[in-house]
Amino acid sequence: MDRIKKLCGFLDKCESFADIGCDHGYCTLYMLKNGLCKTAVIADISDKCLNKAERLLSDYIKCGRVSSVCCNGLKEISPDISQVLIAGIGGEEIVNILKTAYIPVSFVFQPMKNVQKLREYLIACGAEITLDKPFESGGKFYYVIKGIANGKSEYTRAQLAFGKDLNCAETKAYMGVELQKLLQYSKRKMSDVHQAEINNRITFIQKVLQNEIK
Repeated sequence: MDRIKKLCGFLDKCESFADIGCDHGYCTLYMLKNGLCKTAVIADISDKCLNKAERLLSDYIKCGRVSSVCCNGLKEISPDISQVLIAGIGGEEIVNILKTAYIPVSFVFQPMKNVQKLREYLIACGAEITLDKPFESGGKFYYVIKGIANGKSEYTRAQLAFGKDLNCAETKAYMGVELQKLLQYSKRKMSDVHQAEINNRITFIQKVLQNEIK
C-alpha cells in the first residue's frame, strides 16, 4: 500500500482518468476522493481483479462516474482519456501494451523492471518525458515515468539507464543500492564473459555517480 500511496502523489488533476491493470482500484479511488478527475475507467485483463475494484468503487459506478472494462491493455480504452496510469507490471509489458494500441495523451507509468526499454520506446515514438525518477517504498526503489504523447525527449546514455535527473537524491540512492548489489554479485563464481559484463556495469555506475559519464 505504501507504494500505491506514493505513486498516487505523482498523479495530476484531469478531466478523465484510466487505470490500466487497476487491481484493487485504489489509485482511481484516490483520484475521485480528492476531486482530481470527473470520470474514470478501471480496466484489467483479470475478471477477478476487476471485480475487486468494482466493489471498492461501487458507489461511483452507480452514479455513472466510473466505468469498468475487462480488456487487455489499452485495446478497448478511448484515446481521448486525459490521463492514463499503468503501474505494477514490467517495462516490456508496458511497451507491448503501447505497441498494440497507442501512447496516451498524458501518461503515468510505474514499471517494475526493464525501465530503460520503456524509456527507449517512448523516446523513439516521439513522446515527451516530463518526469523520470525513482521513489523508495518498503526498502525498494520504483521508477515513475510521466509524460505526454507528443513532444521531444533527449537522453544521454546515463539518463537512459537511471532517469532524467541524475543528481536527485533518490536517483543517487538507487544507483548506490544497485552498485552494492553488483559488487556482492561480482564475488561469485562465473564465466569470464559474465564477469567482464558485471565489471563493466560496476564501472559504469561508479563513473555516473562521479559525474564522469552523463
